[in-house]
Amino acid sequence: MIRVVLATLLSHYRRHPGQLAMLLLGLWVAGALWSGVQAINASAKDNYARAEALLGGSLVRLERDNGAPLTHDDFVALRRAGVPVSPLLEGERVTDRGVRLTLVGIDPFTLPSGSSLGSTEGQLQDFIAPPWQVRLAPDTQAQLGEVARLQNGTVLPPMVADSGLPPNMAVMDMAIAAQLLQAGDKITALIGRFEQVPAGFRQVTSAGPGELTQSFHLNLTAMALLALVVGLFIVQAALGLALEQRLGLLRTLRALGVPGRSLTGLLALELLLLGLLGAVAGLVSGVWLAGRLLPDVAATLQSLYDANVSAGLSLPWHYWLGGMGVTLGGLLLAGSGVLWRASRLPLLELGQAQAWRAGFQRQLRLQRWLGAVAALLALACGLWLSMSAAGEGLLAGFGLVATILLAAALWLPPLLGGLLDGLLPLARRRPLTQWALADMQLQLPRLSLAMMALLIALAANLGVSSMVGGFRLTFLDWLEQRLLADLYLRPPAAEFERIHAWLGQRPEVQTILTTARAETELLEVTAGKRLRRLHVPLAIAGITPAPVLVARWPLLVPEQRQAAWQGLQRGGAFINEQLARREGITTGDRLTMAVPGGIKTVTVAGIYPDYGNPRGELVLTTAQVQQWFGVPPEAMGIVLAPGARAGPPRRQLSERFNVTVQDQREVKQTATTIFERTFAITRALNALTLAVAALALLATLLAQAGALRRRLATIRALGVSRHRLLAVQLAQLAGLALTTGLLAIPLGIAITACLVWGINVAAFGWRLPLHLFPGEMAVTLMMAVLVALLAAALPVLRLWRTPPRALLAEEENP
Repeated sequence: MIRVVLATLLSHYRRHPGQLAMLLLGLWVAGALWSGVQAINASAKDNYARAEALLGGSLVRLERDNGAPLTHDDFVALRRAGVPVSPLLEGERVTDRGVRLTLVGIDPFTLPSGSSLGSTEGQLQDFIAPPWQVRLAPDTQAQLGEVARLQNGTVLPPMVADSGLPPNMAVMDMAIAAQLLQAGDKITALIGRFEQVPAGFRQVTSAGPGELTQSFHLNLTAMALLALVVGLFIVQAALGLALEQRLGLLRTLRALGVPGRSLTGLLALELLLLGLLGAVAGLVSGVWLAGRLLPDVAATLQSLYDANVSAGLSLPWHYWLGGMGVTLGGLLLAGSGVLWRASRLPLLELGQAQAWRAGFQRQLRLQRWLGAVAALLALACGLWLSMSAAGEGLLAGFGLVATILLAAALWLPPLLGGLLDGLLPLARRRPLTQWALADMQLQLPRLSLAMMALLIALAANLGVSSMVGGFRLTFLDWLEQRLLADLYLRPPAAEFERIHAWLGQRPEVQTILTTARAETELLEVTAGKRLRRLHVPLAIAGITPAPVLVARWPLLVPEQRQAAWQGLQRGGAFINEQLARREGITTGDRLTMAVPGGIKTVTVAGIYPDYGNPRGELVLTTAQVQQWFGVPPEAMGIVLAPGARAGPPRRQLSERFNVTVQDQREVKQTATTIFERTFAITRALNALTLAVAALALLATLLAQAGALRRRLATIRALGVSRHRLLAVQLAQLAGLALTTGLLAIPLGIAITACLVWGINVAAFGWRLPLHLFPGEMAVTLMMAVLVALLAAALPVLRLWRTPPRALLAEEENP
């Protein structure tokens, strides 16, 4: 009996292949977007795990406490003193194929056990002796080809694949690494295992790539989940129609003795079979989509977090099970309501289609209450987020966005129903308009799901687009303020004074901005009489407070610019927004930090935005940094006089002092290019989500096309022309979509505010200004109407091709 009943139920799709196609399409697109993003996340996290396992969990990384570069003599001195350290040399080079490699030089004899860097797989002699060996991840080796060359033409040693290494990293012996990096006797760090840090050195701690990129991957997951939900609306619409059209069949099967529980179970089994087909198609398509998007994601992670991610997918076994589980779980969730209603309706009402619509008003009342509950949850998430410190509360931020979207989606059908009820009395003298409004009331139970999907997609699209657009404006303006010098160069410390003196004699040079850098530890924060001990790492930057820099350096409170710069020149400090929000520091607080040979205390004179920097940073004058930390100047920026060209001084510096000089325009162009590529994945997911919403609306219209033609038959027989009928149909959908688009605009603004004021602060520790784009809002409205018209195109075309006699025949034979 089970086989016969199941075959009978599935025979419906043989008579209605369009419904089967829409059902599978919904599962396919929802599963593809979800699986694609999860494939990207799984592959990236595998790369992070390899990167974090390089030095082992117990190894300590040392640098000089005054920020001065380490040399081979430091390594020798510590080894002779009995300290078990090993040298490490790191640097970046670009190959002739444009691949950016991190060259890592090691000493395999002194490297402690437990590090994947020290594994030479039995080839120690080949690794340490000419022509040496370089070990790379297999996908990186495939990118480089048979013979790898750097941009200067230098050939890398023979390559050996090592699956334990992260992408874009080349591990080699210290001797050949020093040659390729032209490092001489300098080394980057000393690593080892010891309980006490040697005198004159400090331990370097930094967040791993997995920690830094957590918010990015959570954002991708949220967008994929949104696409999954919108895709499941298609499934819900197709399932509802298929069940409604089989009411007579279900009544017959019950009358023949099939138990209600067995029938419901077989409907669930049907869902499972169809879900397996859709889930498999979604997984395969998701892997293909991930392969197309992964290069842009890798560029984003490299530019924002300096995290290397391979452009090739590496998927663990649990990815496949997870993808199938989420898709099938979503399908059962989407179909649970339909199954519940089918099991609850009495036998004698199964053949009455009105029985399905009778509960719509009760459903609207329930949705109002559920929407109110979602709004209260949104308020709770907002309070949780407001009480969280900067860099925390990320889950609360995403919960706030999710509950706001859920509340708006639940309240949409009652709002649309109330609007139609209010418009009906106004159309009493226009019979066709009154019929169109009444017909929309009849269609609303079926169209409400598609409109909810469209609302969510439009609001999310507007919110993310506004956030990205505002970020772009802020980022470009910040670049203009921070990169105000026309030329930048990093001369060797021995040549610094000579180059500075030569530039001071050039008439085209207006100002020379010298910078310096150091690393230290923030020990205490004093606010009034309250003292807090922190012990957190702190980056120190030195700047030259020249008038051109004073006028354009960005501050969070521009009105305090004069007082802030006066405080800096009197020995105060600026701190970046990340440090201020993370540690609760405000202007006027006193900071105590470690310096070589003691401690120093400074007063916070100002707070400045520092977009894209995950670390806390403190700014002093360059002279103060050099005096306190004993570090040489790091770089200089050259501001040219008005009307002066950058070409001649750049060329003369290169020829006279053999230094590399970078033009500001090139830096800005490179940064802008990185930015545009960074958000390519966001734009792609936005477009795909909107396309899924259009498919949901199309599925709904196709699902009710038969019932719609029967209702139109009477109107057509009363003398209404075909052109007017088609115009009414398009006006109905366009009006409903336009109303949904108008509601999506304030919802999108609310989502934008949550993203820039909540999630961005929780994820990165800095806040963006809120920018509103009227053009984006107009595009949102146009997209709403366009999506509706495109979705209506196929049903309207079918209606146009249907002769009046066929319409009447359908009315006679429903």
